[in-house]
Amino acid sequence: MMNNNQQILYLRLRKCIKLTKGKPIYLGQIAQIIIDPEWEMKLKKLLIKQPTDERNLVIDLMLIVKKVKEVLPDVTIEYFGEPHVFVEFEENKPSPNFILIALVWLLLFVGSGLAIMNFHADVSMEEVHQKIYTFVTGEETDSPLLLQIPYSLGLGIGMILFFNRLFKKKFSEEPSPLELEMFMYKESLNQFQITKQFQKNEKRNGSDDGSVS
Repeated sequence: MMNNNQQILYLRLRKCIKLTKGKPIYLGQIAQIIIDPEWEMKLKKLLIKQPTDERNLVIDLMLIVKKVKEVLPDVTIEYFGEPHVFVEFEENKPSPNFILIALVWLLLFVGSGLAIMNFHADVSMEEVHQKIYTFVTGEETDSPLLLQIPYSLGLGIGMILFFNRLFKKKFSEEPSPLELEMFMYKESLNQFQITKQFQKNEKRNGSDDGSVS
């Protein structure tokens, strides 16, 4: 058996994970670890924290080091990446309300349609089509369907290609602008919650120090 003095734990915390609310948090859930096989499964099942009713939680590297040292006092810890992990707790989601989904879909459909129509009215798109039709064919018409129908179809196809998605089907692995915006929003939100959690911990520690003194 290898001596504890020779043990080295390589640790990489996951940036953000989702766990079931109220369930205990183990090291193997929040981190990737490399250590001798005789300790690997024990450390993966090491209890890090038992949450209560929090909606989210930030687990700091110092807490993990403390818990590991209680099991392996002489272990050397080499960590990579972020010094904390953001934990989101999932609750049992109710079944989707299809009536509400239909109302939201209808609202978005009508709203986006009105937005496109108002934009076309602002830039006089109908007059532009009429002039292009006259220039190409030499005939004047109030309804240049030869241009308007392909334009309308192209508008819809262009939106599908722009968002790189048709219902659940993606046309390529390249992320769409909407996915990038959602990713950046999620990153900013996680960073904000981590900062707020650290501020709460500092205030709590400060009040604890004051009460002791």
